[in-house]
Amino acid sequence: MTQLTGHALSKIDRNDSRYQALMEFHARLARKDPTIWGTSAQGEATVRLNWIDLPESSRELLPQLDALCAKHRDKLRVILCGMGGSSLGPEVIAQTYKRELFILDSTDPNYIAHALASDLATTLVVVSSKSGSTIETASQRALFEFAFLEAGLVPQEHIVIVTDPGSPLDQHSRENGYTVVNADPNVGGRFSVLSAFGLVPAALIGVDVSVLLDNASETKSAFLTNPSIVVDMAYSIAYICGQYMSYCDSGSGMPGLSDWAEQLVAESTGKNQVGRLPIVLESPANDALFSIAYSGDADLVISADLASQFIIWEWVTALVCAAMAIDPFNQPNVTEAKQATSSLLDLWAGKLPTFSPDTQDGGVAIFGKGKDLKSALSLFIESIPHNGYVAVMAYLDRRDDVKIMQIRALLADKSQRPVTFGWAPRFLHSTGQFHKGGQPNGAFLQITGEVARDCAIPGQVYGFKTLIAAQALGDGEALASRKYPLLRLNLINRSVGIDELLTALKSL
Repeated sequence: MTQLTGHALSKIDRNDSRYQALMEFHARLARKDPTIWGTSAQGEATVRLNWIDLPESSRELLPQLDALCAKHRDKLRVILCGMGGSSLGPEVIAQTYKRELFILDSTDPNYIAHALASDLATTLVVVSSKSGSTIETASQRALFEFAFLEAGLVPQEHIVIVTDPGSPLDQHSRENGYTVVNADPNVGGRFSVLSAFGLVPAALIGVDVSVLLDNASETKSAFLTNPSIVVDMAYSIAYICGQYMSYCDSGSGMPGLSDWAEQLVAESTGKNQVGRLPIVLESPANDALFSIAYSGDADLVISADLASQFIIWEWVTALVCAAMAIDPFNQPNVTEAKQATSSLLDLWAGKLPTFSPDTQDGGVAIFGKGKDLKSALSLFIESIPHNGYVAVMAYLDRRDDVKIMQIRALLADKSQRPVTFGWAPRFLHSTGQFHKGGQPNGAFLQITGEVARDCAIPGQVYGFKTLIAAQALGDGEALASRKYPLLRLNLINRSVGIDELLTALKSL
């Protein structure tokens, strides 16, 4: 049973002409009208609206998924190589259903080592890439192909490909005898959780995906009949909440839902220097931010099962973008970050340069102002624009370095500003679009770390250590070119450096 409650409902004026306009947008969206978002968005929208049909059309995948699961019933571990929409949806499905799925959405060699530390004979790798040319996923695919061969295994028996038909990955995989599941090419990546990108890994870890589709279809039918829930949500986000809104999935039984929704909303709306930036919280907080939750008490509480949350949030995001005259389906600044990375990789020609910090304090090298860690953090906080936000971007191992996540709440307390936390490079496919395309009032804290042992990328002159450095510094260049406040802290010893960083922040 889907239900919308919360304090914000009393602030909704259903006689407002903007509310009536949203009702009209809703009706046009149901008809898959590609003109909702304006003339400049029409071309992209024309080929990006099949997500609306996925609760029904994805049923065509069920026989293929059944056969895939039967073929790989001997595999004990599933690893998913994917970025952004290809990984965040499967991750929340796995966590909600308490199934094991290793998400490899990083280029950090320390984190990649965890993926390789298993019995490859009983491992199945799902390589998911819509474009088939994503640098992270292409590098990971090459890595596992080589690893399986080194182990005396046949890669084609341990790798499943999910991609759009006709993509470079599709063509290469079919030519080389891999199992390929094609996704609907008329669905954008962040709207793809109910497509093959979400359903293939979900089925392989034992989730009954037919139930997901049934739930989403039933909920879609309900809000098509009575659109009050989706229009109330869209009105609240477009006209009541302001630039920021906090998401918290604590107590919902759906851990990771906020991270999935963060990408959907931030990457869809963060353009033209307007947008909505979700602040994902670890636990409910009493602050001035407009709060969204999936249970308990908040400005908006959307109570629904997981698949229903997926289709509701996709629909609401499309409506919010219509209200704000934003193209929800493009991501121009994600492309910008990719190009910056590629330029550095070409410049370095396979050899990572040595970088000299402005100063060093204990186990932390400081690239920015400040005579020590404490003063660097203090000066950084002073540089945050009025009404601005902070984005912490951690180019680290999200398993062994997870303690660094404590920095988000600490920095929010010390700065009294909204603070987001993103594991890198996956945030580049999520909030990274907002950082450069949304409101120009961000301050950016990059945290990089020395690598214990590099990991080669078969077929490339550079390894993962060089790739992740190029991603960090390339994105840093894109932010610095906009004159945004930027501080990079490089952890010479990750564990020690994290403790020193948190201690310095607490002492401010």
